[in-house]
Amino acid sequence: MSEQIKIALVDDEQLILEGVKMLLSKEKNFSVTMMANDGNVFLENLETINSDKFPDIALVDVQMQPMNGFELVGILKDKYPDLKIIILSSHYKTSVLGYMVKLGVSAFLPKNSNKKLFIEAITKVHENGIFFTNEDHEMLLSYMNNSSKKKSLFDMEDDLSERERDVVKLICQELTNNEIAEKLFISPRTVESHRQRAIEKIGAKNTVGIVIYAIVNNIYAPA
Repeated sequence: MSEQIKIALVDDEQLILEGVKMLLSKEKNFSVTMMANDGNVFLENLETINSDKFPDIALVDVQMQPMNGFELVGILKDKYPDLKIIILSSHYKTSVLGYMVKLGVSAFLPKNSNKKLFIEAITKVHENGIFFTNEDHEMLLSYMNNSSKKKSLFDMEDDLSERERDVVKLICQELTNNEIAEKLFISPRTVESHRQRAIEKIGAKNTVGIVIYAIVNNIYAPA
C-alpha cells in the first residue's frame, strides 16, 4: 500500500477549502487531515493535533485576513521547518516569488490550476521537497537577472568552495548524506558540515533554498 500524504488546507474562502478538499479526497494516496480559514487557528491546531495526523504538506493561500500568507509561512518555517509548503495564489505570483523562495516554499500553484497539476505538484513536493514548472523556472531566472533582486535573495559574503558546490550538486540530485559521502569519498559528518556551511552562506532556510540557489547560479539544471 502506498504511503498516505497528509495535507493541510489554509484559505479564508470556505468554498475554496471545500473544493480543494473534494478534489484531493478522490486520490487514494492523499489524506486531508486539517483545514483552517485563519492562520492563527491553523497554528493553534498544529499545536494540538495528533502526531499521526500532522500534515506533511500545507497548501496556504497568500491573501488571507487577519494573518496573511506571508506572515503564516514565516512562522511555520521557524516552528515547523520540516513542514513542506505549497503557496496558492490568484494572480500575482511573480511579485512574491523572491520572498517566498527565500522562506523555503516548495511550490507555487495558481488557484485556477487543473487537477493534474495539483496532483503532480503535491506528489513531487512530497517526494523531492520541491516542484517548479517550466514557467516557474523561467520566471525565477528572469527575476534573478535583476542584480538588486539577486542580491536581496542571496546576499553572500563568501562564494561556495569547490567542495561545497560538489555537495550542493548532489543534494539537488536528492542524495542522502551517506550517499554523498560515498560518492565524494568523505565522511557523512563532513558532508553535513559542508551542507550546513552552504546553507549559512546562501542564507537558505532549508534544502529548497539550496536547490533554488543552484538553479539560478547554473550549478544544477533540473531535468
